[in-house]
Amino acid sequence: MQLYNTLSAREREQLIEEAGKDRLTISFYKYANIGNPQILRNHLFIAWNEMDVLGRIYVAHEGINAQLSVPAENFETFKAHLDSITFLENVRLNIAIEQDNKSFLKLKVKVRKKIVADGLNDSTFDVTNKGIHVGAEQFNELIEDPDTVLVDMRNHYESEIGHFKNAITPDVDTFRDSLDIIERDLAEHKEDKKLVMYCTGGIRCEKASAYYKHKGFKNVFQLEGGIIEYTRQVKAKNLENKFLGKNFVFDHRRGERISEDVIAHCHQCGKPCDTHVNCANEACHLLFIQCEECAVAMDNCCSVECQEVHGLPYEEQKKLRKGKGASNKIFKKGRSPVLKYKK
Repeated sequence: MQLYNTLSAREREQLIEEAGKDRLTISFYKYANIGNPQILRNHLFIAWNEMDVLGRIYVAHEGINAQLSVPAENFETFKAHLDSITFLENVRLNIAIEQDNKSFLKLKVKVRKKIVADGLNDSTFDVTNKGIHVGAEQFNELIEDPDTVLVDMRNHYESEIGHFKNAITPDVDTFRDSLDIIERDLAEHKEDKKLVMYCTGGIRCEKASAYYKHKGFKNVFQLEGGIIEYTRQVKAKNLENKFLGKNFVFDHRRGERISEDVIAHCHQCGKPCDTHVNCANEACHLLFIQCEECAVAMDNCCSVECQEVHGLPYEEQKKLRKGKGASNKIFKKGRSPVLKYKK
């Protein structure tokens, strides 16, 4: 019985190209009490591997967080399987705004302590006492209210390429970093302002809204389904789009365009650009913003040092990496000192 991925990303990419079939990129989450996450994890892997599902799925005692790619022809089978699991029946599926058949190249189902690394002690507050969920139309009305404080619950490299007009965008590397910073900065508005939050697909706001209510915020709202569902509703209902730029996504696409606005800049030359890339030097892999001209000039690398390593024969590069842990720059997300125009 196969319980783990056996193909490399390159092998899977080749199979996808040979198949020539469309795939759908989907995300969903659900907070639920799961007694044995390992059993659920194995069940999901076996069933979804048979359907050629690829993606990154986290399972914990508190629920499931899934970002995945499924062949379009298998979507109904996949949906039927979800509905066969009691707590996932009719779960909302966020369908990607821009599709890419290679958004995911492996199926990874992992058991984690939490489905989102929030750093919170859930026993200290009522996680079910969440904020009011609002759709796109009400959200648009709320954020025009002068008594509203709009907060982006994502990380700095996400909001750098796209965010809602007039949103507070915390300069943080992780979700857990933002929670206390936002509470501190907005402490004087706990009773007189409406706290409205949003994130990519809604999951970060689920826990955050309950946390802020516990901390004394009286009027807490969250965007239902996040930026992804907001964009779908805006198009379906012909509403005004108040999001500027791109929505950062955690797969090979790295972003999907919501508006034509380009609000970020190339981290190497400073020209308008909102294309995230990873440094081509596999020992670095730094995530940063790079324009097409700099990509050509720098061989898709973040620095001259990495460019020199990337130019070596592959076997020599492997020797240089041998015995070394992952570069810490991987997690700096555009903050490396080698980037002249970093945010």
